[in-house]
This record gives sequence, structure tokens and C-alpha cells, in this order.
Amino acid sequence: MAKDVGVQPGYPSKDYTDPPPAPLIDAAELGRWSFYRAVIAEFVATLLFLYITVATVIGASNNPGCAGVGLLGIAWAFGGMIFVLVYCTAGISGGHINPAVTFGLLLARKISLPRALAYMVAQCLGAICGAGLVKAFQHSFYMRNGGGANSVAAGYSLGTGLAAEIIGTFVLVYTVFSATDPKRNARDSHVPVLAPLPIGFAVFMVHLATIPITGTGINPARSFGAAVIYNRDKTWDDHWIFWVGPLLGAALAAAYHQYVLRAGRFKALGSSRSAPTHV
Repeated sequence: MAKDVGVQPGYPSKDYTDPPPAPLIDAAELGRWSFYRAVIAEFVATLLFLYITVATVIGASNNPGCAGVGLLGIAWAFGGMIFVLVYCTAGISGGHINPAVTFGLLLARKISLPRALAYMVAQCLGAICGAGLVKAFQHSFYMRNGGGANSVAAGYSLGTGLAAEIIGTFVLVYTVFSATDPKRNARDSHVPVLAPLPIGFAVFMVHLATIPITGTGINPARSFGAAVIYNRDKTWDDHWIFWVGPLLGAALAAAYHQYVLRAGRFKALGSSRSAPTHV
């Protein structure tokens, strides 16, 4: 006769719960204020992100050398703003602020398709408005210094630029999945900054590596907003890289986290085979 053995020695009880997959289409959420509040939060956060970061890029370009913040300062501006904005909006919208992050979470069934589309539209509109504010306040400096728009730098091929965007976005989205993993949240819930901090730091590190190559996109909304407002041929010629690269990098990160690192189905299968049976 089989006995209920409960938790086996050496196997600690699971102190967290994996949320169920989000429905692909959730019509009910369209009638909730929380949905629209989250969309507004994504719009405002992306607007603020573009305003601060593009203004930093313009200032650095206008004051090169010791008089400006330089490449390191630009990287800190992007990483620091992501840390601040994710911390502020995570409880409202999840703090995506990036269509690539939203796309990765959609593929992992963390959010529904209507929410993902609404977030992406809000992020792109917010980015346009944020870059537009910089141009409105600093028009001559903005146009003279490239408008903070992304393009592949001279001396680098389009393939190199695409690879930089894929790998950079992989690092970012991989960090997002790891920082928001239910197991990690259960362990570190008493320290609320631990999720935004590594995400912001990932953005900082990727910028250090890829600013010389592409100016660092890893965020289609950031690249799109700057391109719309600056609106020059070179920017639009290379613009496809800043959508294809981040979306592909996000898809790879989602697949790696879900099917390699978490591998829920495979772990369950292994546990069922190896679990001892007491008779």
C-alpha cells in the first residue's frame, strides 16, 4: 500500500508559486481601469526616459572631453533612468518601458496580446513626445548634435550593428526574466530595489559596450522616438536594425529562460522519474 511521504528529506518545500500563463486574449481586462492606468504609466515613463537620456546625449555631444559627461555618463544616464522608472512603475504596469521587453514577456505568456500591443503603442508615443521635448527646448543643439538618434557608426558593418543589438537586448531581457523570477521574488521580497537594480545595471553595461557601434538601441521605442523627431536619411536607413535586433534578442532570451533555465515541463518529468516510492 502506497504511503503519502510528503516532502522528502533533502528537498526543501517550495515557498513560491509560479503564476499561470496569461491568456493570449483577455477581453475582460479592457474594461478595467488598471489596464488603462498601466498603459498611461508606460507612456509617461518612456517619455521621461527619452527626455532625460536624449538630453544627456545632446549635452555630451555638445561638450566633448572633460567638460561633458562622456560615454560613461551617457551609460549611467540610461541605466540610472531605467532603475528609477522600473522602481516607480513596476507595481503599476510591470515597468517595461521597452517594446523588446514587452515582446519577450508576451512570448513567455506573462502578459496578454492586447496589453502587449497597447504597451508598445504607448511606449512609442511616449518616446516621440520625450524626444520632441528635448528638440523644443534645445532646438539648435539638438539638430547640431544628431538628436540622440541611433545609427551604425562609421567603420562598422550593418551585420556588426545587428549583432550588437541582438546580444545587448538578450542581456537586458535575460536580466529582466531573472530579476522578476517568482522564486527570486519570494526570497528577496524584503528588499524591493533588487529587481530594478540589476535591470538598470544591465542597461548601463550594454551601453558601455555598444555606444561606439550603434549608439545603443536595445529599445525600439527609444530608437523610433529619436528617429521620428530627428528625421534624417541615415537614421532611417539603419532603423530596421533597431527593431529586428532587439525583438530577436528578446525572443532568444525568453526561449533561453523558459525552456533552458526554468524548463518546467522537463524538471517535472525528471522529478516524477526520480522520486522514491515507499510501499
